[in-house]
Formats: sequence, structure tokens, C-alpha cells
Amino acid sequence: MSTPEPLETAPPQQAVRSPLSDGEWHRLHPLTPLLRGGLFLLVLAGILIANLRDRLIEWFVPGMSFGDIDVDVDYQGDPFEFLVSNNLLLVAGLVVLAILIVVIAVFYVSWRFHTFRITGDDVEVRSGVLFRTHRRAPLDRVQGVNLTRPMIARLLGAAKLEVVGAGLDSNVKLEYLSTTNAEAVRGDILRLASGRQLTGGRAPHGRADLFGTVSAGLTGLIEGEDRVEEPASVVHIPTGRLIASHLLSGSTIALILLLIAVVAGAIFGTPWVLFSIVPALIGFGAYWFRQITRSLRYSIAPTPSGVRITFGLFTTITETLPPGRVHAFEIRQPILWRRFGWWAIRVNRLSGRAATDTASIQFAEILPVGTRDDVERVLRLFLPDITADRWTELFAHGLLGPAADDPYTTTPKRAWWLRPLSWKRNGFQLAPSMLLLRSGVLRRALVLLPLARLQSIRVDQGPVDRLHDTANITGHTVLGQVSGTLGILDRSAAVALWHDTSAAVVEAASSDRSHRWSSNAPADSNTPADSGADAPVDVDAPAGAEADVDAVEGGDFGHAFAPDLDPAPESDPGLESDPALESDPAPDTDRDLEPDPRRDHGRDPGSEARP
Repeated sequence: MSTPEPLETAPPQQAVRSPLSDGEWHRLHPLTPLLRGGLFLLVLAGILIANLRDRLIEWFVPGMSFGDIDVDVDYQGDPFEFLVSNNLLLVAGLVVLAILIVVIAVFYVSWRFHTFRITGDDVEVRSGVLFRTHRRAPLDRVQGVNLTRPMIARLLGAAKLEVVGAGLDSNVKLEYLSTTNAEAVRGDILRLASGRQLTGGRAPHGRADLFGTVSAGLTGLIEGEDRVEEPASVVHIPTGRLIASHLLSGSTIALILLLIAVVAGAIFGTPWVLFSIVPALIGFGAYWFRQITRSLRYSIAPTPSGVRITFGLFTTITETLPPGRVHAFEIRQPILWRRFGWWAIRVNRLSGRAATDTASIQFAEILPVGTRDDVERVLRLFLPDITADRWTELFAHGLLGPAADDPYTTTPKRAWWLRPLSWKRNGFQLAPSMLLLRSGVLRRALVLLPLARLQSIRVDQGPVDRLHDTANITGHTVLGQVSGTLGILDRSAAVALWHDTSAAVVEAASSDRSHRWSSNAPADSNTPADSGADAPVDVDAPAGAEADVDAVEGGDFGHAFAPDLDPAPESDPGLESDPALESDPAPDTDRDLEPDPRRDHGRDPGSEARP
């Protein structure tokens, strides 16, 4: 039987099992209809205030005047005056009451029919009254769990939980739960997704006073403190650095160029063009304010469930990225940041959103701005095999290079005019566990593609490339903000990289177990849900779909090069077709499944390089 989600509970001291993770159907927070329908109520209140503004002024500020000028209120066409003159106040009151009753009834029925349950295999949500919807997110496909606390919800002690699936629009949302229950449910989902079982006692159902909850939420909003205890962040970003990094950006350069154009137009044309800069300044100011407030209160820390990232001043978002769910990294440095030694990191991950979605762009940034040491700390959270010596080499050659004894294969000198500024820097290196792509001079960038997550690699060549015997390579990962393309490379080097990477991907994927990082780990109810310990990795867990990356895509390879290319050896395990894929049934449309990385977009992997 469904039970309503409590208003608030005391923060648990241990990682006990949430009472909402027992496999039974539960309802959401009782204030969910108010939080989800708040926009409708605000619009309704705005309409009433707009129509009664003059009457409200007369009621609340009688005889209001500005100096010697009295306010003469004209009620001609005033709806309230019409109701009074026609004795329709009672009828109007009954109509408003009926509308409120209908709205409350709709909200209540919608809340009653909106239920969820968490089992050992799935997170399920049922909603709808006339048209029922049943969504299911398999736990072995969970890419992360985001906890969002909008400003109004924080005042009421509520939070929104979003289980990130593997496909587009596959996220399952639990909006809203109490903040404490949302934290407990988030920990349970991540522990189940890791392969661990839930044991130990349950968190008690408790109810807190609503006024006390609102008071605590308001205090936390003003003082920058929340009831939710965050693990200690490994990176601290000063507010001044964060603001300066947004001001020293491409948008600032665009604004300066716009100002120059407007001033020139006013000097050599009409002065009225100066007024056009006002909307632009307002727009840029709003953009900067939104970007800065979203990045404030940033923290990143390791937990047994993955890497936990929190950001946002008014709306606080906490996301947890489990191990092995990040498919690509990009470390970049705009030219305006160079003298300060600042860098930023963004990633490709399955977020359940389109790549052009604003929220997807926001979630891609795992380090808005940081120093060299900050970059090292963040990278080693996701890539613990990067040792201190390896990081020194990575920074010297990958980020600052080229330097002496450069290990990167760069653009050949014969094609320098295609990359006139960066041809000495533009290059790649196949490291033991990742493919490194280095590019840019004005905007330095280093892309890291973990081989265990690499889904395919392509080599292509256009007409201009043929003239200079060069080629382009593309490492394919999930769609995101990080591009795995590197162009204008020596053709022979690109073909060799294609073959070497195909074998390296198979070897890395066959030994990867990060998708079920705690399959055989015992569930310890005394382990805090978000301690600073690193997530344990189980090397004996069965390999899942993500570990079977054995198809190397090169569809454009056979068409781009001349017929004298050697075909790929048939014995290459990275190019053999998997018979299991040929018999795979069509995926269930009711289950948001992650695309199997073994699929090669309908191409026969064995025929990629044609003689």
C-alpha cells in the first residue's frame, strides 16, 4: 500500500537503507503539487493583481498622493467596479472558490496517482490519471543521479531527484522528496547500481515542523549553508577568480567588438545607434549573472558511490558520477586565462539530454576554472591511474607542449599552411589506457579518451588531404561537448594509430569493470554514504555491455584512401563481427537502455578497410 512521503526527517548518521527503497510503491512529497504547480498559481495571482491594482492601491494606501498631486483613479472598465455595480460579488466569489477547489482536486488526484518504487533492478515511476505513464530505469544502465534543490523547494525542505539513464530523454525524475529522503534514496540507487545489496537498518520516518523547515531553509539560503552535509571538496574556487574567469571569456570579447562597432557607427553615421547598445548590455549582464551564480558554491569530492559535484547559489544541483561513466575529458585554456595559469575541464557523459540543451552544457563542466593543482586533483578522481610522474609528463607535453623530446605525433611540415599557428602542437599520443589529442595555440586544448570507453575510431581523408598525404582521425564517444576529432596528420601515422587503437580498445575493455564497481563488495551499513574514501573496484565482477567495446569504426576509411592500402587483418579481434549482436532482439521501448557500444552503426566492422 502506498504511503505519502514525509515532509522532513532528521539527517541520518549512517548509510542506512531508506524506507522508500523497499521495493514497494510510494508517493512523493505532500507539497509536490504546490512545487510543480507553483508557476500556474503565480500566473493566476499575477492576472488578479494586474486587474485589481488600482483597487488594491485604494484599499491598502487610502488617500495616496504624490506631493500636491492626488492620484485620480478611473475605474471605467474595471472588472471589480463592474461586479459591484451589478451585484455580482457573490457570484464571482463562488466562481473563484470553485476554481480553487478544482485546482486543488486536480493537484491532489495527480499526487495520488504519481507513485514510484525502487527495486533491486529498476527505478520505476507511474503517473497520470486519464493517460497513464510507466517509466523504468534499469539500475545497471544508470549514468548518475542528480539532486536539484530550487530556491523555493529549499525553503520547504524538498529536493528533486533525477536518475540519469543511458538514452535520450530516458531520465526518471522523482520530484519532489524531502531533502533527507532524497539523499538516502540517492545513496541507495547508487549502491544498487554498483552491484551491492542494501543491508542494515532503515532510516526512521520522521516529520518536522513546516515552519521550522522553512526557517532552516531560509537561514541556509542566506548564510550559504544547507542541512545536507557535503563531503570535503578537493578543490576550492575563490569567488573573485570565478567572476574574473567569466569576464575574461569569449563573450567579453564579443561585447567589446560590438561596442567598437556601435561607437564607430555613431561617429561615422547617426548618433541614435548608441541606444542599440542598451539591450545588448542588459543581455550580457543577465548572461554573466546567470553563469556566475550557477558556478558559485562549487565543490567536488570522492565518495564510495562516485565523484560528487555540487554547484549553484540559488538553485543547488548535486550530481554523482559513478566510476566508468565519463567517456571523454577535455582540458582547455583560453588565451585570456594564460597569464593567470587557469584551466577548465569538461567531459562527455550520458546525461539523457540533447547535446545542445543548456542543462547538458552545464553538466559537462566538472571544473569551471582552476589552477594546475586543481586540474590534477580533479583528473585523478576520475582517472586514478594517473600517477604524479605521469601527470608531470602530461602537463609538460600535453598542455604546455610541444617541448623537447615531444612524444606526440604532429602535423607534418609539408601541410603546415593548413594549420599555420598550431601545426607543431597539433598531434596525438596513444598512451597505455587512453588516447591523447592535443590541439590549439590561442586556445590550448588536450582531449583524453579512455580506451575502455572509446566506442569506435575513424580515419578519413578529403581532397585537400590527399594532395598533402594527410588524414584526419576521430575517436567516437557518446555525444557531448568534447570533440574527439584531430585533423591534418600524416596518413601513415593515422593508419597505424587506427590499427593500434583497435587492439588497445579491445584489451582495455576486456579488463574494465568500472560499470559494476562494487559487484562483490559487501554492503556495509556503517559506511557513510558520502565519505571521502575512493570507490572500491571489483576486478571479479562480470563484464557488462560497456566492457565489450570491440568494434572500431572506419567506414570512411575505405572510401577515402587510394586502393593501395593494406586491408585490415581478418584475425584482428577488434574488427571481427560479434555473432551475438546479429541475434540481439529489438530493445524494449518501455525501457530506456544504453546503446550497446559493440554496435557499429549498422556497418560490418570486418569490412571497414577495403583493399
